[in-house]
Amino acid sequence: MARSEARRAAVVGKPIEHSLSPVLHGAAYAELGLGDWTYERIEADADELPGLVGGLGPEWAGLSVTMPGKRAALALADVVTDRAAAVGAANTLTPRPGGGWAADCTDVEGVTGALRAAGGFTTGHRALLLGAGGTAAAALAGLAELGVREVVLAVREPARAGEALETAQQVGLRVRTERLDEVDLAAEVPAADVVVSTLPAGAVDAHAPALARAACLLDVVYHPWPTPLSTAVADAGGRLATGLDMLLHQAFGQVEQFTGRTAPRRAMRDALAAATGGQVPLPL
Repeated sequence: MARSEARRAAVVGKPIEHSLSPVLHGAAYAELGLGDWTYERIEADADELPGLVGGLGPEWAGLSVTMPGKRAALALADVVTDRAAAVGAANTLTPRPGGGWAADCTDVEGVTGALRAAGGFTTGHRALLLGAGGTAAAALAGLAELGVREVVLAVREPARAGEALETAQQVGLRVRTERLDEVDLAAEVPAADVVVSTLPAGAVDAHAPALARAACLLDVVYHPWPTPLSTAVADAGGRLATGLDMLLHQAFGQVEQFTGRTAPRRAMRDALAAATGGQVPLPL
């Protein structure tokens, strides 16, 4: 087999040492025969990102950007996809042929892919979304792609939901905001076609029994695992998508943008399953 042209890629964030992205990209490059490609971890925060990107040479195929640099990545790009603009953040930077960088948000694919493959969700009208941070914005864009038109946004502090509400407006969603500790989950969960929790580990444990009534639920937490919420949903017989499913499905689009080739989904899934002890099924 002919040797591939040596290229570099990396995941950038702070902290970054526990990122599983090298597992996914490394498996993809090996399966694609890109033996000279490398994928590394680079620790940098939002303030350091512009200088880092500005110093990269022509051998770079792209960057995966994680927290806290996703908004900074969007700001430094010369071309931005519609979904990245709607989310207000970018997790993917690729060099443009004429110079500069293009930004995308494959986190949206992570949401839609996880809900379809693991959650069995194809389309629905109404969603219940817990949380209003950056992941919630990507979830809103993904829900809109799946046909959702109405969202109940349950948040710990409604005054901090502004960015999520901006995303909802851009993607055409009607949103009603409720305070998490006051919302009637006994009524809202059965009324929703899909439930998504973007809150951190422990933040929804007290609400797990009510949320377990969801027919399809995406819990974005994957460490520590299992969460009380995921256990409650599984015990109740509901369909469960996880943060690992999101991580896997968002990586497919990144690999394709970096390499120009179809992502080897099975090889990437198997590598992630091996790296995480097979803790979730990771259906494709």
